[in-house]
Amino acid sequence: MSKTDKNHPNEEVELGQLFKIIGKGFENIFRFIGSIFSSIFMTFIWLVFFIRKRLIILAASAFLGLITGVIIEITLPPIYKSTLSIKQNYETGENLYESIKYYNGLLRDKDYKVLGTILGLTASASEEIVEFEVEPLITDNEYLVMFDRYIGNLDSLAASKIEYEDYVKNIKDYKHKLQQISIKSKTRADFNSVFTNIVYNIQTNPFFVNEQAKDISELSLSKTALEESLIQSDSLQQTYKRVLEQQLDSNTISEIGITFEGDNDRDKTREFDLYKSDIELREKIIKIDRELKDKENIIDLISSKQDNGFVDNTKSLFGLSIPAKIFYSIMALGLAFLLLLGVEFLSYLEKYKPKNL
Repeated sequence: MSKTDKNHPNEEVELGQLFKIIGKGFENIFRFIGSIFSSIFMTFIWLVFFIRKRLIILAASAFLGLITGVIIEITLPPIYKSTLSIKQNYETGENLYESIKYYNGLLRDKDYKVLGTILGLTASASEEIVEFEVEPLITDNEYLVMFDRYIGNLDSLAASKIEYEDYVKNIKDYKHKLQQISIKSKTRADFNSVFTNIVYNIQTNPFFVNEQAKDISELSLSKTALEESLIQSDSLQQTYKRVLEQQLDSNTISEIGITFEGDNDRDKTREFDLYKSDIELREKIIKIDRELKDKENIIDLISSKQDNGFVDNTKSLFGLSIPAKIFYSIMALGLAFLLLLGVEFLSYLEKYKPKNL
């Protein structure tokens, strides 16, 4: 038997062992994945029986929280909320959010005198304010439109790596143009002057004032240049029109200093080009006029409900505003669930602790 024939069975054995190792590896992977799903399922079943066994206690806790919320809502004085919607024509959002954060800091420190000085209130009126809030005014549909525009400006490779949820999560709230400022207070007061001062303190920021002046100057110069071009275009159109009219009379062609060579089709094309250029210039001027209007104010006031305010008995939970009584009911239910879970865990430790402890 040759040496090659002797090596052939050995190679088959090695390949068989290799496939056996690979198969065992896949088997371990699938067994591990199956154990994860099995653990999740068993945890879910345990949780169902845990809740079922203590359903009466959990229901009683939720009901007690609901009653507590109703009592608090009846006994405590109402909180009034006044709002103002604004449009930011410049990137003032970060400054606005920092200002609101600063005002809330003064409230926490009970520094009502400084707060009153900044917002034009007396110290006693400042004490009635409970909280300042600011939040963007934007819908899910608007987020989708923004995401589509953003993706459209990227190449296909970069766009494929960006998820909608990540895009929305990474957008800062202060970046949105439309914002809503809210004031919560213990009394139904007129906060018109307070909102005005909040906006005024941002509009008088030297940086934004300088940016506004530069934008208005640049737009005004552009408008002036376009208006001069429009005058020249109108003059050229009138001259061209007179030439075309006089060309109809062959006897007067020699008396005109300006002549246009070409056939009628070419003349019509030139006339249309002049007319088209005139329209484009007028459209650019209209666009600049709109931009100048937008730049007149650093912040535009859209709508407000500050004259009387309205009763606000809502609480925020996971970014959602819910009635106060529902909030206390959920909190009581959650607290009871955690306490029962803690007791169950301690019982488990007591059951399996070593005997020598």
